[in-house]
Amino acid sequence: MTTITAPFPELALALRGELVTRGDEGYDQARAVYNGMIDKHPAAIARCADAADVVVCVNFARENRIDLAVRGGGHNAGGLGIADDALVIDLSAMRSATVDPEAHTVRVDAGCTWGDVDHATVGFGMATPSGIISSTGVAGLSLGGGIGYLARRFGLTVDNLLSADVVLADGSFVHASEKSNPDLFWALRGGGGNFGVVTSFTFRCHEIGENGTIIGGPVLYALEDTEDVLRWYRELLPSLPEELSGWFGLITIPPAPPFPEELWNRKACAIVWCYTGSHARADEVFEPVRSFGSPLLVGLHDMPYTALQSAFDGLYPAGLQWYWRADVTTEISDEAIAIHRRFGEALPTMHSSMHMYPIDGAAARVAADATAFPYRDGGWSGVIVGVDPSPDNREKITRWTKDYWTELHPTSAGGAYVNFMMEEGDDRVKAAYRDNYERLAQVKNRYDPENLFHINQNIRPSGS
Repeated sequence: MTTITAPFPELALALRGELVTRGDEGYDQARAVYNGMIDKHPAAIARCADAADVVVCVNFARENRIDLAVRGGGHNAGGLGIADDALVIDLSAMRSATVDPEAHTVRVDAGCTWGDVDHATVGFGMATPSGIISSTGVAGLSLGGGIGYLARRFGLTVDNLLSADVVLADGSFVHASEKSNPDLFWALRGGGGNFGVVTSFTFRCHEIGENGTIIGGPVLYALEDTEDVLRWYRELLPSLPEELSGWFGLITIPPAPPFPEELWNRKACAIVWCYTGSHARADEVFEPVRSFGSPLLVGLHDMPYTALQSAFDGLYPAGLQWYWRADVTTEISDEAIAIHRRFGEALPTMHSSMHMYPIDGAAARVAADATAFPYRDGGWSGVIVGVDPSPDNREKITRWTKDYWTELHPTSAGGAYVNFMMEEGDDRVKAAYRDNYERLAQVKNRYDPENLFHINQNIRPSGS
């Protein structure tokens, strides 16, 4: 292990927050991230108390030529919020979320999880688009795009970002919006953590359901019905009102309530629905869902939006072993359906899964070059995840994921949603950004020409 000789005692004195270094009590806890497969040993973790602490850390890393990683919620698929021998800026102590109910906005510190935001907004009957697990960090999900239950109706998270406060590589603190540093603001909306450390976000909020109560939940089908369900789903979804969205998954039914005991550990296909419109129209809107096929379980209920957002938190606690592969697809072809069925039958562990999240409706009405997130021509963001609590199953879940992705990739649009990527190389990063990559490289050249922020899905400065 490398010995880092930087003056960390001086850094510790300059921070309002806490600095944890090797040998300190709590070091192993401080370096842990969501994916238990990631085992990195940074030189130090700075638990920043405010934006001023972030400025101090950025300047320290630059001046001492130390690798710099930035961690919000720690959910990054490839564990890119941490690195060996790096200084880690840990934002998790910065957790305030403040709603302006008249303006329909929420200001969010970068250490918040989506559970923090949902708690703040749903109390006012509102939400801003995010993902599907409430323990996910706001910063990482937002900067990569943000695909979830509300995308069909209100767009991606980045489409609802109004402004951000950012610490740049030179230590300066700037505001980014459509009117202030608009090129930086464009790049932040999908370009990840390549351009600085965002310390706070301001999002647009939307009224949902009946004062924050929505209708949603899973509808489960037998695995042998996968082909029929997917063919029906691919035709149905674009025809549905945008108030109703549903993502498709291949799963093993968890052996726990609320699932009936006779279904425990059974492999199945599922669609998890979320309806955010008027409850008076719910029966009409759900009629094609309720009338299709012979489901094993129809779990549609009234619930607070926070309940749906946190429904999978218990199934996927921090520390499980994860291996991810992903692609965006513009259509669900018959060839792809056959592949899904075959690998669904081979799900290697109870936690392993495949999900497809719609990118249509409001999300597809945004121009491909309006934000850094480029996949605006409809379709789905797919992800294959091999997951298990035990490191002993690492090879099994990784092999299943890689084999599945290798067969499925030729049916895709060529690139993936960056929040679903491991460390996969420059070509995959370029494919993720399509025609927006060169513009992102130019923005990188302006705001981070030395590539201080490189522990990420890295966009290299133009010409490097």
